[in-house]
Amino acid sequence: MTSSAVQSPAPQPGNPLTRWFRADTLDGVRRQRAILGYLFILPTIIGLLVFIVGPMVGSFGLSFYKWNVFRPPEFIGLANFERLASDARVFVSFKNTFILVAMTVVMLEALALALALSVYRLANRALATFFRTAYFLPVLLSGAAVAVTLGYLFNKDFGVINYYLGLLGVPKIPWLTSSDVVLFSIALTTVWRNLGFTFIIYLGGLSSMPGEVLEAAEVDGATGLQKFLKITLPLLSPTILFAVVTDVIKMLQFFDEPFIMTRGGPGDSSRTVVMMMYESGFGNLEFGYASAIALVLFSVIMIVTGFQFYLSRRWVFYR
Repeated sequence: MTSSAVQSPAPQPGNPLTRWFRADTLDGVRRQRAILGYLFILPTIIGLLVFIVGPMVGSFGLSFYKWNVFRPPEFIGLANFERLASDARVFVSFKNTFILVAMTVVMLEALALALALSVYRLANRALATFFRTAYFLPVLLSGAAVAVTLGYLFNKDFGVINYYLGLLGVPKIPWLTSSDVVLFSIALTTVWRNLGFTFIIYLGGLSSMPGEVLEAAEVDGATGLQKFLKITLPLLSPTILFAVVTDVIKMLQFFDEPFIMTRGGPGDSSRTVVMMMYESGFGNLEFGYASAIALVLFSVIMIVTGFQFYLSRRWVFYR
């Protein structure tokens, strides 16, 4: 018997599953890594299915039923949507929500970009770190705590804001009790709480911009305004799109601030769509009707988001 015959025994059939995951082959290694990757993301996938996809499917089905928890669900077809189409309060809540979104997003993007530019240009790194931390801190606060605190500040009779305005000779402003200014007060509260998140997004976008482009513009004699309009904004446009889309989606789901600060008042002047969902479901025990409102809001969010991406093809530049 030759030495080669001794050193090279005939391959054994073995377990097909074991051969499929053999680590001594390139395909086996790739399969092992793929399985390991799927195992790592499995908890996230399960969480999405259980807490997001499952409730969405359940809400869609429930929108065709009448259910108050105490009695079995009763199938009523499109009756909830027909009622929604004739419910004036729902239209008022959508109008209030869109006004809040417009005011809040405009203020958020403008202030966050201005603050990000000012911090980005700071030469002192310690000072820049301090401002980054200070601006981001309100994001870590509870929405309920912020709403309660700002509610006291905006109080017409003993609020701090009216006190200092009174020192300047300004009469007391009914920030939370007048239908003319209540949405503006809620928008200011929301901007103060969420400004830090949008600020960090813009600061990250500025930090990733190629510095040699701005240096070349300076060599060519471009002014500060020209550099901002012709270079900074186009390079930052993908970041602006991300910030605007995420802020619009978030603000279309207004709830904490108007619910805690005004309970939707005065009248329905600050009632939002999510408040209508909450009151219909947990206040009136009309879970089918609340699900119908939720489904319409979901459709609106999808349409608005798709429209933003459609418009972005005209002004977003990817390098």
